[in-house]
Amino acid sequence: MSTLKALIEGEAAIGAIAEHLESLAPDAREREVNALRRREQARLFEKAADSPRVRLTDFVPADLPELTPVHHPGRNTVATLTYFQHFEKRFTRPAGERQRLFGYNASNAFFITPGYFVAYETDGDEWRRRGGVVIDYHQVPDAGVPEGWPRVVPNSQGLQKLVYHLTRDFMRKVAPGVTIGRAAREDEKGDVELDYWFTLVRRDPIIKNSED
Repeated sequence: MSTLKALIEGEAAIGAIAEHLESLAPDAREREVNALRRREQARLFEKAADSPRVRLTDFVPADLPELTPVHHPGRNTVATLTYFQHFEKRFTRPAGERQRLFGYNASNAFFITPGYFVAYETDGDEWRRRGGVVIDYHQVPDAGVPEGWPRVVPNSQGLQKLVYHLTRDFMRKVAPGVTIGRAAREDEKGDVELDYWFTLVRRDPIIKNSED
């Protein structure tokens, strides 16, 4: 049986990669995706350009109640110890909205404060070329977030300024519940794409019936 790494390194199209991931149990899918290293992630991002356009509902399914946290364990390609490459992006749908999501990064780098963001679907040819959803660190939630989430602070403050300030992540779909992103940072030339990628795998929350 082919592995995800072998499919990425070979000539497999994104459709075949998606079929492989859909055939796996959730824990195996998460394990294979978040084992990918820098070169493999970069190649997967390019293959994912041919995937169906990613939507907000790929991060927070439409049938979930508002303010339900949805965790996406991931792995980035920052040049550091593997332990610090593993993290989670946590998303939620704000009350009364469908056009954006709120979220933050839960990192093993405990000394970096959360890195809040607002996610929305891209518009315009250039941004759509990069990905169907942008995770925008220029913005932070301006309404309520789930109970238990960290205090919302702008990314221009604290140590998170070194990581998230003036940054956006452009997302592409790999398979249902699996996405890959590439970071960009704003400078005098505009949003400049960085050689920095990351994978995400959605863990669907268990919603208890209110009558239980």
